[in-house]
Amino acid sequence: MFQTAFQANAFQNNAFQIVIKPLGGDDGGGWTKEEWKRAKALDKKLRQAEEKRMAALKADQEARKDFIREQISPTVKVSKRKQVIVESVSEVKQSDVVKYDALIANLERQRQDLFNAILIRQAKERLEQEIAILEAKRLAEEDDEDGILALFL
Repeated sequence: MFQTAFQANAFQNNAFQIVIKPLGGDDGGGWTKEEWKRAKALDKKLRQAEEKRMAALKADQEARKDFIREQISPTVKVSKRKQVIVESVSEVKQSDVVKYDALIANLERQRQDLFNAILIRQAKERLEQEIAILEAKRLAEEDDEDGILALFL
């Protein structure tokens, strides 16, 4: 209908400079170098723990097979008294697989804590940006009010 030369977005809404830092690096993930190194170290430890767990699981299965083989056809005669002592000691000893399971769970928890810390930091930065924008708008409105009051006086 009616065209004008005025562009609505041609003027700044306020005279305050607002600097907004981007959230994240090249991939937009928001990782710092220290967090990236820590995540890589946790992944490496997790891989090593899983490999050790698998080796311990294989060794545990082999030991169980050997124990069953020994129970079925003993190669060395052991007195009943010594056999009871050996069985009671082996029952108390915690399996390596259980230890590695606990280690893996701990590493997974640390990795999740790292991710949560990154998310919290990103949320904090977004809130700080929003606060900066709102403060700039408030100051602009305050300047407008002061200008109007100056015109009346």
